[in-house]
Amino acid sequence: MTPRGIANFDSASALMQALGQFLRGQDFPRVGASALTTPLAPVINALPRRVREAGFTWGGWREAVPPHEAGRIRSEEIGHWIAASYPRRPYPAAMIGSASGAAISLCAALGIPWLPQTTLLLVRRSGVDIDEPRAILEAGKVAATPVLEANPDLALHHMHDANQDRLMVHRVEHFRLKRQRLGKALEEFLAETVIPGGTLFLAECGRRWPTTRVADRYVFQLGGVGGATSQEYLRGSPRVTALLRRYRSRHQAWDAPDPDGERPEAEWGFDPTLREDVIRFAQARGYRVRRILFDEPDDFSPLVADLYRWWYRQRGLDASRLLVQTFVQSEPWWTLRTGSVPFWLVFSVEPAAKRLERYLEHAPPFDDIRLTLFSHGTDSIGLASVERWHAILNRAGKGGSFLGTDTRAYPWDFAAYLRYSRAVRQLPSRVPMPPPLSLEQLDAFLAEAPDCVRVRWVDSEGIGTVNAGKTG
Repeated sequence: MTPRGIANFDSASALMQALGQFLRGQDFPRVGASALTTPLAPVINALPRRVREAGFTWGGWREAVPPHEAGRIRSEEIGHWIAASYPRRPYPAAMIGSASGAAISLCAALGIPWLPQTTLLLVRRSGVDIDEPRAILEAGKVAATPVLEANPDLALHHMHDANQDRLMVHRVEHFRLKRQRLGKALEEFLAETVIPGGTLFLAECGRRWPTTRVADRYVFQLGGVGGATSQEYLRGSPRVTALLRRYRSRHQAWDAPDPDGERPEAEWGFDPTLREDVIRFAQARGYRVRRILFDEPDDFSPLVADLYRWWYRQRGLDASRLLVQTFVQSEPWWTLRTGSVPFWLVFSVEPAAKRLERYLEHAPPFDDIRLTLFSHGTDSIGLASVERWHAILNRAGKGGSFLGTDTRAYPWDFAAYLRYSRAVRQLPSRVPMPPPLSLEQLDAFLAEAPDCVRVRWVDSEGIGTVNAGKTG
C-alpha cells in the first residue's frame, strides 16, 4: 500500500508500478492511481474546462497530507512499499536511481526491478499566491522541517513549478524526497533477490538545476525540466509574462529566491550520496556495480529503442512499429506483447519533440508510429503543438496515429489516462513474450553500437567505460 502522502500519479511511482506489474506477468491498466482514474474519467472531457481543471487540482489534494502530518512519513516505510512492488524471486541484477521511462523499458527487457531514489510527497497548502515563490518557500518550512528531522537518510527538494504544475500547486506543494542510503528494507530486498555475483545498475541522471539551500539536506527549486529554461523561471522572459497574463496573474515574472548553486534536479537528477552507499553494500555482498550516466531524463531513450530493435531482429521479428510513450504513460507488458519499439519522452514539450525528431532523422525508418501525449491541464511554456506531433507521425512509412489521445482536448485531455492503456491493448499483432534479455546479450549489443556521449556505462572502479547508443 502506498504510504500516505506519497503520490501515485508521479514519474517514480507510476513507472515503478508499471514495471512491478510487468514482472508479475500483468499489464498496468491504471497508469497511476489518482482521483481521475475513476468511472467518471471516460466522460470527463465532456465537462467544461474549468470543471476538468478543478477535478485535476482536487485529485492531487486528495493524495496529499496536511502540513502537520508530513513529518509522519518514514523512509523505511517508503522502502518497504518499493520492495513490495516487485515479486520476490531471484534476479540477475537490479537497477537503482533516477526515474526514466527508457530505464523501465531496459529493466523490462532484462526482467529486473528498479528501485527509485526519488519519491514525491504531496503536502496540502492554501492561502499563498502560487506566483510568489519566496512566500511559497517560507510556507513550506512548516512541513519540511519535521520530515527532515524524522528522516536523516533523506534529502528534501521543495520543488515549485507554477508553469507545468500550475493546476496542482494551487492546492499542494511538491516535496521530492531523495534517498541518500538504501536503508534496511531495500538492502534486505536486494540481498534476498539479486543472485550471488549479480549486478546493481545505477541509473544516474546528471541533470542539475539552480537551487537555494534552506537547511542541511533541504533545498528549494523553482521550476523544473520541461519546456521553459531555468533562467526563465529565475529571471523572467516574454514567454513567462505571456503565461502569467493568460492566467490573469498580477505578476509579470516570478520573484525567485536567489539560487546559491546548482544541485541534482528535484524530480530527475541523481544525488551521488546514494552511490557511495550502494557501492559499500555491493562490495559487502559481492555484487558488481555498473553506472549508467546520462544528462537528460530521456537521453536514454534512443539507446533503449535501438536495443529493442536489435533484440527483435535477433528473435526474427519485425521491428517496424515505434511506440512513443510520455511521462507516466508507460506499458512495458504490451510493448513487448505487440512487438513495439519503445521510445520514452519526459513530457509533451518542444525539447522532447526535438529529441524524437532527431532520432527519426538518423534511425532506419519505421512503418508504424504510435504516440501518446501527456495532458497536465496547463497551457504551459514550451508545450509542443498538436501540429508538430502530427508532423512527427507523418514520418511513418505506412501510417502514424495518436494513441488514446483526444487532440481536441489536449492538454486538458484527462480521460487519456484510462484511454491510453485500452488503446495499447488494441494495437494489432501479437508476438510471444520472450524470456528476459541476458546481461551477456546486453553487452553484445553495446559492443556493436557506435559511440555516443549521451549514455555512458562505467563500472564501480571507474574502468571499462563504454559509450553507447546509435542515434543519441
